[in-house]
Amino acid sequence: MNLEEYVEKYCLIPAISGHEDLMIKSLHDDLKKFVDEISVDNLGNVIGLIKGKSDSAPKVMIFAHTDQIGMFVKAITDEGFLKIVRLGGVPERILAGATIQIKTKSNKAISGVIGTISHHLTPDDKKYVVPKIEEMYVDIGASNKAEALALGIEVGSPAFYEPKFTKLANNRIAATSVDDRAGCAVLVKVAERLSTSKPEANVYIVGSVQEEFNLRGALVAAQQIKPDAAISLDLAVATDTPDMKGVNELALDKGPIIGLYTFHGRGTLNGLIPHPKMVKIVEDSATKLKMNLQRHASVGMLTDGSYVQFVEDGVPCVDLAWPTRYTHTGIETCSLNDLRGLENLAFNIVKNFPINFSGSRI
Repeated sequence: MNLEEYVEKYCLIPAISGHEDLMIKSLHDDLKKFVDEISVDNLGNVIGLIKGKSDSAPKVMIFAHTDQIGMFVKAITDEGFLKIVRLGGVPERILAGATIQIKTKSNKAISGVIGTISHHLTPDDKKYVVPKIEEMYVDIGASNKAEALALGIEVGSPAFYEPKFTKLANNRIAATSVDDRAGCAVLVKVAERLSTSKPEANVYIVGSVQEEFNLRGALVAAQQIKPDAAISLDLAVATDTPDMKGVNELALDKGPIIGLYTFHGRGTLNGLIPHPKMVKIVEDSATKLKMNLQRHASVGMLTDGSYVQFVEDGVPCVDLAWPTRYTHTGIETCSLNDLRGLENLAFNIVKNFPINFSGSRI
């Protein structure tokens, strides 16, 4: 399969945090063809190893998360409507009128619509107001609570944007869960290339879980691997649309991205300032490839690398990314050209990772 086919395959697999089973199996089955060893830990992290020249060679962990944002059913009304709660950064302003799916215990997907006041009867004081999720409800077509329960829906059932994958002009795509299924697709392609072009370092390919639920999975994987260095693959927010102009300099079709500073600024109060030696490795690799490398420093976002850096004596980390528009909606948009560039950059970094690497700052 080519990169686009992997991206489409993964974007159409529903797998919110804590319910990544379908994505875990798919990634495991795809990776096992290219790695020397593969396992899935108790939390659900998929961990593949491509052995280097020796056991003492550096251990490099390159990872992307398998989960996506979503919702959970928190109540079912007597009339058969569902009340929901958000998982991760779901923007309330795009939910009204959205089509979603709810997964039953038997993995059946039940379609639903998030209700909104009919336009013809919307009072003036509601026309420009975003309803809070507590005020929203999901219409699955049920006439009462018993019918909803009979469909297999119950309190705690996971819900997600209706999976979609659309090809746009200029080799661009719009899809659900580009965050971070595109990163997972890049991982598989990197593993495929490494399987026929062996690295000197020991390369661990990891699909982590529960990133959207406070970045939990990658930390557990790193505690097992104890890597000498780690590379996160996740999106960065493109600002080349009229409403985002000037926020930063990231744009589609200008190549992969290195993160120089991320800080969430709320909640976790975490982020990543990359290790200077990892920054040099990335920049040197991009220079050798004659590749344009975009740079970003952002407040309001963070990646799994924020916690991986805390393992053992500290893990030198760096974020690699591709630019994406409309993040955390059901129509995240990116360029396949940038993803191919990221694949090439990531492959060359891990393939040629310094055999004498040390994270020492002196």
